[in-house]
Amino acid sequence: MKVGTAHRGSTRWWTPSLGAVGVIAIAPLLGGRPLSFLLLLIVAAGSLTMIGVGLRRFRPANRLPWCLLATSIPLFAAGTTIRELDTHTTWHPADDLSTLAAYVCLALAAVGWLQPRRLTGACDSWLDSTLIGISALLTSWTFLISPILRHNTGVDAVIAASYPVIDALLLTALAHSLVTVARSDIALRLLHVALLAVLVSGVVESLSAAGFLATQNPFGLVPHQLAYLLAGLAALHPTMDVSRDGAEAHPHRSRRRAGVIAVALVGASLMSVVGTDLGTGDRMVICLLLTSLLVGVLVRSERAIARSQFSERRAQYRADHDVLTGLLNRAALLRAPQRLRTQWAGKPLCLLFIDLDGFKMVNDSYGHAIGDELIARAASRIRRTARRTDVTARYGGDEFVVLSPRTRAEAAVLAEHLLGAFVRPFELSCGEIPITASIGVACVRTRPSDTTVYDLIREADAAMYHAKEHRLGLTFHDDMHRPGFRRALRRAADPTSTAV
Repeated sequence: MKVGTAHRGSTRWWTPSLGAVGVIAIAPLLGGRPLSFLLLLIVAAGSLTMIGVGLRRFRPANRLPWCLLATSIPLFAAGTTIRELDTHTTWHPADDLSTLAAYVCLALAAVGWLQPRRLTGACDSWLDSTLIGISALLTSWTFLISPILRHNTGVDAVIAASYPVIDALLLTALAHSLVTVARSDIALRLLHVALLAVLVSGVVESLSAAGFLATQNPFGLVPHQLAYLLAGLAALHPTMDVSRDGAEAHPHRSRRRAGVIAVALVGASLMSVVGTDLGTGDRMVICLLLTSLLVGVLVRSERAIARSQFSERRAQYRADHDVLTGLLNRAALLRAPQRLRTQWAGKPLCLLFIDLDGFKMVNDSYGHAIGDELIARAASRIRRTARRTDVTARYGGDEFVVLSPRTRAEAAVLAEHLLGAFVRPFELSCGEIPITASIGVACVRTRPSDTTVYDLIREADAAMYHAKEHRLGLTFHDDMHRPGFRRALRRAADPTSTAV
């Protein structure tokens, strides 16, 4: 079925669903708790029907979460029915077992359709969500769990006190999903709101168990009714296959999460002060939870600092290095003498300017992809030939520079090694391509400065063009002005000339 057709079909449910929301809101006022309970059963049946229709119509790739969600609905309804029909018994074992089973199914479903498939930096997001869950648990202990344990006794008290703990776990999963989902599908957002309604319903029931609300409050069933309805609407929307998109999600909104955690930390730290009637055991539990929260915040801060430092180092590396070859770029080359002035103090300095012969023909014949591959392979050979202490850079295009504190004789040896590195053809994806290089060398004996580097680049560049023009392979700039150098070039170029 086409998405457009499916969308038109799904919109037929929106108008009566909005009407259902209005009925849910006014039912407790018109008929009290009995009418609200009857409406709960009707909405639960309708939600199951909508989930079945959505599964049949849209055929999601991962049906298990929806089946688990559909299973939790009658389990929740069964637990509520037992409580409503048997008002004379204090403890309802079947009610608790049914409700706990429903929570388990709902939690497994949340793992299936609330958590993204792939996530970068999942540890940080889970840490943030866990801190929010601990804050909720700390608040629950003060205002829900501790009063429940004082208000009830035996197994009934333990089971009633377990619901706020389960709600805190569900809140952790919900918080993780809200800050990590890469999509804004309507079905996923409806599921978020439905899970939030379940949490509100759990809080209302816990308040009733603690004695703060009437057990037969007519509005106590409204959150569950809304949760059923929203789950059904999510199943009817074309985006109900929330696992279909395997795109990588990134943990964004980090600053917003930090603000939520800060508010939660401040609020949680006040719990021991607000709870004036807490006993020694309660304060010990609160101190333990608060300590866990503080440790988590410290771990989060350390990870945030480490991540920031890593980002700064990566940005600095990208600013100083050529993306294609990994060598230093021109800007970093020009800053090298100032950065290494202590190590190079009092030493001679030589600059080798390297240019690939025939690179333009290769680039024009085989394309830029092959040209980039050749540049990267040539840079690798130059880097392996030079020393670690040498400054090796890509000056631009097919031009490379090696700046090193060497004597003239040492620079000549390095240049010969570099020429030898280009004797063997390059094995590229298009086949073997022979490429040679021309090198110009300029040296200075004084302490290098910014002006000296610019002069060395200009002189070595001129020497390189001289070597390329006369096919010499290597030329020193000071040799170009030596008496008899040009006569020697002419004799080498004239095969009929005889040595004197």
